Amino acid sequence: MPPLLGVHGVGNYKHFRQAGTVDGAAAALAGRWSAALGRDFAVAYYAHHLHRGTPQGPGDDPAALPDEAQDLLVAWVEALRDGVAVSQGTRTVRARQAADWLTRRYGAAARAFAVVFCREVHTYLAKPGSPRRVAARRAVADAVATHRPKVVVAHSLGSVVAYEALWAHPEHDVDLLVTVGSPLGMPGVVAPRLLPADAARPPRVARWVNVADVGDPVAVPRTGLRDLFTGVERDVAVVMGEWRAHGVSSYLRTPEVAALLE
Repeated sequence: MPPLLGVHGVGNYKHFRQAGTVDGAAAALAGRWSAALGRDFAVAYYAHHLHRGTPQGPGDDPAALPDEAQDLLVAWVEALRDGVAVSQGTRTVRARQAADWLTRRYGAAARAFAVVFCREVHTYLAKPGSPRRVAARRAVADAVATHRPKVVVAHSLGSVVAYEALWAHPEHDVDLLVTVGSPLGMPGVVAPRLLPADAARPPRVARWVNVADVGDPVAVPRTGLRDLFTGVERDVAVVMGEWRAHGVSSYLRTPEVAALLE
């Protein structure tokens, strides 16, 4: 069976806090990914590079986000609403209205997730050459160099970091890139900020398959990535249900993903 490397999504700094080391955090995540799939994974860990400290105030309040991250939240919700604008008002009012809409649509857990997602996406994408962005990419590239995987499975924001890392550090061949719950095509949030802007399969990746739950709010647009990125072999739709629609363990347990990784 080919070696597997995972690239995690948002909300994973807790593993570094608990383990105290990058290796410990990576091992904790690898255990979760391996248990979900029933196959051994290594995981590239980069969350510590995007951590800016514990925010003040409630963890689900968009007002705690930087201004640009509040704008990303509004743009994300407008993309989910097929371009229907969030009501007018100050930046913070609009961000809170966007979070309220996510809560009504996806449940209470969606609000706190949205704040974490927008904070980490903004931290990564805010500046093209920021030390945090470069370090996160390097962490993924180093994991590829260490483990030499034939298959890379990249989840959520991890698909953005992996995409850029595989472009920036094309030292090793990858047979298959599987993106799951990917926001790579998210208009106004992720897609316009990608490096490079070529919107194509990384040069040393032989195949690229994108997998998205039909109800995953992060996998925007709903039509997938094949029409947006040259070289995507196909978009695979799965159905997991409710808020599980974005969890990496849920993706790894689907027959469709298991079949890709055989």
